[in-house]
Amino acid sequence: MHDDRLLVEGRLERALRQFIRPAQYADRVPLTLSVWHAPGEPVPVAEAIDAAYEPFETGTAWGKPWSTSWFRLRGQVPESWRGRHVEVVIDPGFTGDGPGFQAEGLVYDAEGVPLKGIHPRNRHIPVAAAARGGEPVDLLLEAAANPAVLHDFEPTPLGDVLTAGDGLIYRFASADLAVLDEDVWRLTLDIEVLSELMYELDAARPRRHEILRALERSLDALDLHDVPGTAAAARAELAEVLASPAHASAHRISATGHAHIDSAWLWPLRETVRKASRTFANVTALAKDYPELVFACSQAQQYAWVKEHQPHIWERVKKAVADGNWAPVGSMWVESDANMPGGEALARQITHGMRFFREELGVQTEEIWLPDSFGYTAAFPQLAKLAGVRWFLTQKLSWNQSNKMPHHTFWWEGIDGTRVFTHFPPVDTYNSQIHGAELAHAERNFTEKGRASRSLVPFGWGDGGGGPTREMLEKARRTRSLEGSPRVEIEKPSAFFAAAEEEYGAAAPVWSGELYLELHRATYTTQAATKRGNRRTEHALREAELWCTAAAVRDPAYVYPYATLDRLWKTVLLHQFHDILPGSSIAWVHREARDTYARVLAELDELTAAAVRSLGPGGPTAFNASPYARSEVVTAEDGGLVHVNVPALGSKSLAEAASYTRETGATALLADGEIQLLNEHLRVAVDADGLLTSVHDIAAHREVLSPGSRGNLLQLHPDHPTHYDAWDLDKHYRNTHTDLTAAESVELVEDGPLRVAVRVVRAFGASRITQEIRLAAGSRRVEIVTDVDWQESEKVLKAAFPLDVHAERSAAEIQFGHVHRATHANTGWDAARFEICAHRWLRVAEEAYGVAVLNDSTYGHDVTRTPHGEGLGTTVRLTLLRAPHSPDPQTDLGPHRFTYALLPGATTGDAVEEGLALNLPLRVAAAPVLPSLVSVDNPAVTVESVKLADDGSGDVVVRLYESRGGRAAATLTTSFAVSAAEVTDLLERPLEAAHTDNAGLVLALRPFQIVTLRLRPVR
Repeated sequence: MHDDRLLVEGRLERALRQFIRPAQYADRVPLTLSVWHAPGEPVPVAEAIDAAYEPFETGTAWGKPWSTSWFRLRGQVPESWRGRHVEVVIDPGFTGDGPGFQAEGLVYDAEGVPLKGIHPRNRHIPVAAAARGGEPVDLLLEAAANPAVLHDFEPTPLGDVLTAGDGLIYRFASADLAVLDEDVWRLTLDIEVLSELMYELDAARPRRHEILRALERSLDALDLHDVPGTAAAARAELAEVLASPAHASAHRISATGHAHIDSAWLWPLRETVRKASRTFANVTALAKDYPELVFACSQAQQYAWVKEHQPHIWERVKKAVADGNWAPVGSMWVESDANMPGGEALARQITHGMRFFREELGVQTEEIWLPDSFGYTAAFPQLAKLAGVRWFLTQKLSWNQSNKMPHHTFWWEGIDGTRVFTHFPPVDTYNSQIHGAELAHAERNFTEKGRASRSLVPFGWGDGGGGPTREMLEKARRTRSLEGSPRVEIEKPSAFFAAAEEEYGAAAPVWSGELYLELHRATYTTQAATKRGNRRTEHALREAELWCTAAAVRDPAYVYPYATLDRLWKTVLLHQFHDILPGSSIAWVHREARDTYARVLAELDELTAAAVRSLGPGGPTAFNASPYARSEVVTAEDGGLVHVNVPALGSKSLAEAASYTRETGATALLADGEIQLLNEHLRVAVDADGLLTSVHDIAAHREVLSPGSRGNLLQLHPDHPTHYDAWDLDKHYRNTHTDLTAAESVELVEDGPLRVAVRVVRAFGASRITQEIRLAAGSRRVEIVTDVDWQESEKVLKAAFPLDVHAERSAAEIQFGHVHRATHANTGWDAARFEICAHRWLRVAEEAYGVAVLNDSTYGHDVTRTPHGEGLGTTVRLTLLRAPHSPDPQTDLGPHRFTYALLPGATTGDAVEEGLALNLPLRVAAAPVLPSLVSVDNPAVTVESVKLADDGSGDVVVRLYESRGGRAAATLTTSFAVSAAEVTDLLERPLEAAHTDNAGLVLALRPFQIVTLRLRPVR
């Protein structure tokens, strides 16, 4: 037989495009429009109802960027439409840009009750399934003129309302009453499902030809000039092939509705409030017609926004949860970045998220749901288990540039050995449309074939695109059991995970360590001010909770600021969202983030100051929020320097410290064109270029810097990623660099006895940098306090320390521990880690000797093996600043202040202690001396947080962990009397009684183990 497949397929595609789809709406009549352009920011619907509207015609331009226009739509269903399916169909000027990245709207009835969102792929508002005829239509459309910002990563001013301009960016196309011809609509879906499947089947398979001939017969039965009148006959020709059941061995797909809504990205936070409301309205409306719908929705913050701003929609969400149509998932406050949040912050993401879902919706979530974050810390498995979470889901690893993940369903093992059952959907999207190509890809791509038989497919338009559609639900119905296709079953993620674990859990492979994303490596650096704000607020929250707890246990009259701390924590957690903290949002988002962090820090400073004041009167006292005792130089209230010895989590009088005379201090010498900085531990040489030519560890009798090298060498690279400007640091950036060696001035600005410092000023391009290289009495760290006026374009700035250390691997601090990474590039997996994330420290070591690099706000680093004349060294570089142009064309421009430090002779324990010291400066205030609120007698056990319990009971919660990677036995004591002690889970729910003896609370920790204790003070 002659092969006419291409002819039939071409005939089908044209018929569908030109005749069948346009016939879905058989009759239309336009609605009468009027408009009110809201001034400024969005307003509540009540204000819009009372506004003055003016006539408006379709075809008219509207919408300044980021503005809101309210359209009143009025009309009447024609009497002749009695018994027909009537809808309002709206096109406010949708463009070719994807759903969620352009105009959107929420439709209300005349009384202001929200009905449903409209989006490019979801434009209808129901009027009547069977009209009576004559029904009045009176609707309000809140239309958001959100601009499309991202076009080939070209710079644009549209990313901030302050720079976007006043030009109108949309032209209102239509708003009609229309009759939906259900036969034509269902025929369209039949054809789409079958043709999508057909194109995925091999041409040699009979099933492909069965479908082709059925589609041909359907076209023969269809009169293209009378599609509505012949659609039923055309459908009848497809019934048999649609009814043919799936093979018993077909891959099983658990499909769950989904709408990944970035809490901010190419739109500001305030717009996400509306995006969530529109999508939530859509989903709850859809559930009325499709009782099988299950919608998986994460991010407690977005629920909280809808509860606050849209109470009608919130009630519908609660009903959908109760009816089983809605599955809260994720267990977190937002879908945060999963590399940079601190350990306690990541714990609070989970506790705040799970508590919201339990208290507001009565749901105990069982999974971490992070489909889009840019890599995943190896601390997650333990945190998940401690919160009662059983499963983990991600999708982003399908974006890897170099190496394909070998598993889709596996056990993920964290740094402490805890494992969590993990799924990485082989469909390679979290915005599926239940398209035949997607279903076929999921089956082909699934690496566990032969051992496991099922995978998950999240379907729906994200980012404000409206979520699942009725068309997707119809396709799921048709592919529930369809020969040649995977079996599609709509169900909750928990049902999928339970079935997958039962089927495969005993045999599933194990992935140990971090889930490193081989892409978006620049997100460790971009928008440095946002990252600095995150680090500072995390530590300020830690400090505030500590001293507020101290005040509460000492002073019965002190009122612990539960509500304020809760609000501030949620603000910080929100800004850890995976497009805010990573720096990949528009200018508006980061401008607001900088202001927000400043407000949070000011409020936390006042909370801490108030708590310290409540401790009672006293002289100037140094307060230490670190869990380790400190011996260091502090600046007193009069600006003078004082050397103090301060207990961990306690304080020490400056007057007592001032009466103590140190035998050794810090001195400076000028010799041979160099400035030498000396104390009892280190001898540091700074040359005429302001670079470190020597860092000599006196006790170890060794030079820290590689022979012939210079430390704190600033290096400037061109930075032109192939695609994602704010996100990516592509390896080719290393091919070219400029060493910034020229200095305008190098001068000694402090010469002891408690601190010595050299100030170095450099100018390059349009930028200027001032650094103070400081060495304090008794200190083992060389600090570089840096002020930059950064005015570069598409450059990346690194600070290099070539170290005479032969290191096979680096150790980088992560949440509740550290992770090792190879310094070589032996494998593709090693080579891909050419930029890595570290928190407060990164350490390289050979046997018996190590060096750490500390920082107070930097996350991006690289570590390379560097040969020199006498052997092999290791170069550690911090990635300080970038200057990409998209989506924020002014990224990072302006002033920055940060500090990093070199710590010679550092053990892992030294790095932990000194990293905390750098990030938790001693606080000086007038107050009485406090003994350590909590003490642990083994330095391998690090106290992460001290706070009052979230339930308001007044119990003290202490979270601690083993920080060195070994076993640790310890005893915990307190400076307040304790009547009872329990070990709890992450949410402070009791697990078991704590073991105590006469010395205190007895602890035995495994490597990197996290323990949460609940202590009941004697009252």
